[in-house]
Amino acid sequence: MKTWFKWLLIATAVALMAAGIMRSLATRKAQTEALQAQQSAQKTMTPVDIQIHETSLAQTVELTQSIPLSGTVKAVNSALIKARVAGELQGFLLREGDFVKAGQVVARIDDTEVKARVRQAQQQAQSAKAQVDIAQRNFDNNRSLVDKGFISKTALDTSVANLAASEANYLAAKAGLDLANKSQDDAILRSPIAGQVSQRLAQPGERIAIDARILEIVDLGRLELEASLSAADSLAIKVGQTAKLRIEGLDREFSAKVNRINPSASAGSRAVLAYLSLESGSGLRHGMFAEGQVSTGKISHLAVALNAIRTDRPQPYVQLLKDNKVVHQTVTLGARGDVNGQTMVAVDGIADQTVVLLGTAGALREGTPVHIVNGAK
Repeated sequence: MKTWFKWLLIATAVALMAAGIMRSLATRKAQTEALQAQQSAQKTMTPVDIQIHETSLAQTVELTQSIPLSGTVKAVNSALIKARVAGELQGFLLREGDFVKAGQVVARIDDTEVKARVRQAQQQAQSAKAQVDIAQRNFDNNRSLVDKGFISKTALDTSVANLAASEANYLAAKAGLDLANKSQDDAILRSPIAGQVSQRLAQPGERIAIDARILEIVDLGRLELEASLSAADSLAIKVGQTAKLRIEGLDREFSAKVNRINPSASAGSRAVLAYLSLESGSGLRHGMFAEGQVSTGKISHLAVALNAIRTDRPQPYVQLLKDNKVVHQTVTLGARGDVNGQTMVAVDGIADQTVVLLGTAGALREGTPVHIVNGAK
């Protein structure tokens, strides 16, 4: 290879390296200038107007602690009427919403077969009674003969055994008659409670089996909420605590009180059922869905409004004002509670009476100047 060609290659390589170095220096210079421009822009940042209702004070308050719950509204007194004998359903005219009284006949089951069994049991009882009479006469005769020495005592013992067997058969026949009479009474279906029909589970003329469901009756005079709680939450729930509930589809708020707590957890879900009595005359219906909060106690702690907490970073923080500028301050969250209808959360990491920005103020860059505007909400 010629010497001049080697020198040409070396010069080309040097030129390329120099060009790369120049480009790197130019890029670094541009980044430095951009950073300086950004810092300069921050120094001359335009103040942001914040409405006064978009701020809040961190202050020590008494937090009302509560536990969320939900469940189904149920009638305390309800009854499911089932068939106790098999047969054709007759006289069943009630429908959903109809009122019934305690002891009222709601339906009948065809008792033709039952009456036949009653007559059969009566005849069997009469036959057994006749056998008792015969055995009694034989016993009386044999006893007289034994006293006169005409028969042995063994024959008398046989008469005694026959009389005892006949009496036992008679008692068994009477018990069968009692069962037959009970079956005849069971053919008449009565309501055990006063209330309203909530479900009609059979049709007139339908042949039903024993234990077939026919009618459900509920008493809306006393209602309760059956709420499912986690094992941890159930430890904080006590009988007598009050709750505020919202019923699905209704606007108003309802008061309730913890009346009972199931001592056992459900086998599958490990949930614990709590029962809250609802105010009388509430106008609610059996089966409605409700959710709300039950008050479990109060604590005093420094707190801020819940919507002042920002979570767009790994650690929760608040935007507070210091020298009329935004400062981002990391906080440690504690218990939540209700203060005059507003949800607040206990915090550590900021001082009392610190002005914090609510979530409605939006996310602001740290160092942004702020001008508080005393405008109407």
